[in-house]
Amino acid sequence: MPEVIPEDSVGLVTPSSIDFQGPLALDCGSTLTDYSITYETYGELNAARSNAVLICHALSSHHHAAGYHSMDDRKPGWWDTCIGPGKAIDTNRFHVVCSNNIGGCHGSTGPASINPATGQPYGKTFPDIVVKDWVRSQALLADALNIDRWAAVVGGSLGGMQALQWSIDYPERVAHAAVIAAAPRLSAQNIAFNEVARHAILSDPDFHDGNYYQHNVVPERGLRLARMLGHITYLSDDSMHSKFGRELQAGSPTTGYDMEFQVESYLRYQGKKFVSEFDANTYVLMTKTLDHFDPAAAYNNDLSAALAQASAHFLVIAFTSDWRFSPARSREIVRALLDNNKEVVYGHVEANEGHDAFLMKIPYYMDIFSAYMNRVASEVEPA
Repeated sequence: MPEVIPEDSVGLVTPSSIDFQGPLALDCGSTLTDYSITYETYGELNAARSNAVLICHALSSHHHAAGYHSMDDRKPGWWDTCIGPGKAIDTNRFHVVCSNNIGGCHGSTGPASINPATGQPYGKTFPDIVVKDWVRSQALLADALNIDRWAAVVGGSLGGMQALQWSIDYPERVAHAAVIAAAPRLSAQNIAFNEVARHAILSDPDFHDGNYYQHNVVPERGLRLARMLGHITYLSDDSMHSKFGRELQAGSPTTGYDMEFQVESYLRYQGKKFVSEFDANTYVLMTKTLDHFDPAAAYNNDLSAALAQASAHFLVIAFTSDWRFSPARSREIVRALLDNNKEVVYGHVEANEGHDAFLMKIPYYMDIFSAYMNRVASEVEPA
């Protein structure tokens, strides 16, 4: 917990929630008649309502992107490295909004929410969600907040994919899009990792076909394994070596099934921690959403055609050790934008931290990000 709130923090924040009376039409053909979106805001909206920045979160994140909910918090929000006074997304200059995606488990309507038609948790009956649905619901949130146009839509990983979709679906409402550590669609290998993680959850006896809420149990074993597998893919070999090497827990080999290596202890800790923070049905749902992201599919698999109507300026950043969403995938986005003569800045960052690098305070990354967001801020500030 912080003894003193840092000067470059947004400080203590309180989440807000809006109950929408719907309907929210989904791409799968289903409709959510009543739904809630939980969100946080940082910084002041200017008189012209032109300095709003939307933060789109990744797979296992949520609306709490910066600051602290209380002085008892052990850590700040998940992107506190980048959001706050004087940081890349400077809350002295921007009004920042971050919402928990529909289907989530941190306040917005999701599988653990009560289905008004049955009086029971949705569970596995929660409708399939695609990234376009998230963007549509975020646009409705923007309407409710009287924000007509975002100065920037920003996200890393799955959040970056949302930023890309925003530029396609609502070109007139996005001035800039920052697509960080993302890809235009998943590779077969990435889909395979997600399927193994889902299978770990689905095969847990406590999953009960997604209806574990009624049984007052949690599929802990499956969710732990899913998180452990995912966490391995978020790190690079170099970062794991620097953190753990081949260090033993007790300093000497043991026999049997006990943990021997520090990396084993770390992964088990991450898995156990995740169980207390996340919902298994949400994890299954959101990995499927990730798998199905492919904006080019509606344009004869032509990403250039998909991005033709985008009017935003773009920042695309990739990290050399990110083998989950490699720089080559970011360059696909850059090429498609250049095919359309779109303005794009590409940042190629040398980093050993793997996919998680986008969450970290890497100097060159911060320099690129800050310089670009400084330009965004200058466009919406009085001359």
